[in-house]
Amino acid sequence: MTTFNITINNKTCEAHEGETILQVAERNGFKIPTLCYMKETIPFTSCFICVVEIKGRPNLAPSCSLPVAPNMEIVTESPRIRESRKTCLELLMSDHCGDCMAPCQAACPAGCDIPGFIHFLLDNKPKEAIKLIKETIPLPASLGRVCPRPCETACKRGLLEGPVSICFLKRRVADVDLESNDMYIAKTAPDSGKKVAIIGGGPAGLSAAFYLRQSGHAITLFDAHPKSGGMLRYGIPAYRLPCDILDQEIGAIAKMGVTFKQNSVYGKGFDLNSLKKDGYNTIFVAVGAQVASAMGVAGEDEGGALSGITFLDDASKGANIEVGDRVVVVGGGNTAIDAARTSLRLGAKEVIILYRRTRHEMPANEMELEAAEQEGVKLMYLAAPTAMERTNQGITLTCIKMELGEPDSSGRRKPVPVKGSEYTLDASTVISAIGQKVDTSTYKMENFNLSKWNTLDVNPNTFETNIKGVFAGGDCTSGADIAVRALAAGKKAAIAINQFLKDENVIGEPNPFYSSMGEKEETPKEIFEGKPKAERAKMPELPATSRVGTFDEVEIGFNYETALQEAKRCLTCGCTQAGNCKTQDLCTEYDVKQERFKGARRNFYVDESHPNILYEAHKCILCGNCVRFCSEVKKMDILGFVKRGFDTVVKPPMNQKLSETRIGECLEVVDLCPTGALSHKNRFAQSS
Repeated sequence: MTTFNITINNKTCEAHEGETILQVAERNGFKIPTLCYMKETIPFTSCFICVVEIKGRPNLAPSCSLPVAPNMEIVTESPRIRESRKTCLELLMSDHCGDCMAPCQAACPAGCDIPGFIHFLLDNKPKEAIKLIKETIPLPASLGRVCPRPCETACKRGLLEGPVSICFLKRRVADVDLESNDMYIAKTAPDSGKKVAIIGGGPAGLSAAFYLRQSGHAITLFDAHPKSGGMLRYGIPAYRLPCDILDQEIGAIAKMGVTFKQNSVYGKGFDLNSLKKDGYNTIFVAVGAQVASAMGVAGEDEGGALSGITFLDDASKGANIEVGDRVVVVGGGNTAIDAARTSLRLGAKEVIILYRRTRHEMPANEMELEAAEQEGVKLMYLAAPTAMERTNQGITLTCIKMELGEPDSSGRRKPVPVKGSEYTLDASTVISAIGQKVDTSTYKMENFNLSKWNTLDVNPNTFETNIKGVFAGGDCTSGADIAVRALAAGKKAAIAINQFLKDENVIGEPNPFYSSMGEKEETPKEIFEGKPKAERAKMPELPATSRVGTFDEVEIGFNYETALQEAKRCLTCGCTQAGNCKTQDLCTEYDVKQERFKGARRNFYVDESHPNILYEAHKCILCGNCVRFCSEVKKMDILGFVKRGFDTVVKPPMNQKLSETRIGECLEVVDLCPTGALSHKNRFAQSS
């Protein structure tokens, strides 16, 4: 065999006559990406990702097929090469019709693997389901009750009879775990020797504690309240989230070895300096947003308006609250709804919610609104208070009618007062629930940088503050927001904190490439073909007439049969190979923009006839791996190219279904697909 030298990236390498550039490069430790190359088959040169520069040649050359020659000088990485590879990938992705991540999972702020846990639920594997859920959501029984369900808004089943009841299914899985004698407790790594102080026991703090403890760090959580949970405990009434559910979920975190120090108020007994002196290697601030915003109307202080969050806090602690006969709640968020429904339970005969926009703009969850109306709460839209006065009979609230003008910074149409439309409302109690903010007075003394919204200013990717070794997340950085986003912030911060503690480059959570079919309304209609009609399951509830005067949980929960039927409605969107996909990895590495080349996409086509293999032709990039492996290696006529040009597709011959071929005799072909066009029906299966 003739041997000679070539140069790769200025390194002299021995090469053999007949070898390709790619073979020599790989043997010498140089990584050249490719999608269509297989050692067992003749080079196909379809993806053009493996291009290199060769001295003396003006054009880039495919390394998988070009033979080496004596004294060849090769470069495998350069800006020109990277740009070429990126362009090739963007062209491949431009007609790739597939969602890497299910829309529901993409819409979940925590990124919960919803199709995954539903898969386990359908397989009656509750332990696997709860473990998968807790990879992203450490308080699923609580969130399954109170989350406003952004995942369900994105659910494609919503284009048919209604979205899958994702939150209720999550609650079912979590409740089964809590009721078992073997509750799931996340495993922890060996002691790392590092100490982390977490300030705040709400969703963000609990989430950070849960994930950091799994890495083996010693975690101490300092909480100003007698019990942890933050607004989940002190801002959400027990009829929505019973305290014993929250206690059990927090107890599972404690069993991992997290230390809780209750009634520990930052700035009163401890601060950053004292924590550092006590040996804490890093600090995570997660104090939430627990200061009520004022209505800003004349006579507000003298009139005695209660803040919504203080009112709910007192109610959660069992305080003796006299609300009188008629309560007026000002606001349109979930806090306003909770305050209204709580007032009824405390004895109010009439409860009115004033909201300055229409129902369409109301930020409260629609399901909570409907529940409030069922219980008798009255909603007055396009109304705002302008003044209040306490009288011998109670409180007189002066209001004005509103109309919607042009959109404001939030994108909602701005409410504008209607001149001369003032009127009065008499009330025994007025509750202000128009928003919450962060109390940053203590943190200003620590020289924290604050944002223009008066929240703690952090790096959005790493959650680092301007003080080295101090991180912050949750409502204290974002402003008042939903619990699931606070949980997500806690986990993301934990990733960055873990990098900091390991002396790694602190970059935060990876940001992989995700292919998308587009908006929900752009969903190919073929996805729904053959899907039997199945109405969304209704959550069994206490009768509305039985709720007043009690804080018993209203939503009773799905039983096993209902949960199973609802889980079957899932369309199993997303790609089973996401996170284990060669194309996705390369798109991430080369910062691919799928929308760069817009145009026609492949037709949606699914062959699910085989019991173990799913074929989704719309994801195919025509690399030819499956065709060539079957024919050249296995000597089987299983798959081939049909039609020409843009219309080319890979299919079995003679329009056969997969189930009619011998593909079951070479299941390894599934793992050769770089895009997930061929995949195992059981997403957790491994081919032999």
